[in-house]
Amino acid sequence: QLQLVESGGDLVQPGGSLRLSCAASGFTVDSYDIGWFRQAPGKEREGVACIEGSGSRTKYADSVKGRFTISRDNAKNTVYLQMNSLKPEDTAVYYCAADPWDGLSFNLIRYNYWGQGTQVTVSS
Repeated sequence: QLQLVESGGDLVQPGGSLRLSCAASGFTVDSYDIGWFRQAPGKEREGVACIEGSGSRTKYADSVKGRFTISRDNAKNTVYLQMNSLKPEDTAVYYCAADPWDGLSFNLIRYNYWGQGTQVTVSS
């Protein structure tokens, strides 16, 4: 059974940092592209960052470029999202998901497996 479990969400002040983790089971994270998405109340789910499974290419949303970094630890079968210089508009539930198709994309339809999400709140 393929499963993704997110962790690391918290309440943080503006300008602070968090690292989210996405632990995979039932498959290896180097065999799928892994994406991080977020959904704020009343808004659509949007792509934040993704990393290809077979290599090291990454893709970021314009809103997080230079602040967020996605990485993968194959030994731990985990993908991380390091978030720095957090802003109130980063507040959302963050999800990780696995995409079996080639080519980095934020197209939600391509992602077959999703975690349950972790809450990130940026507020003073």
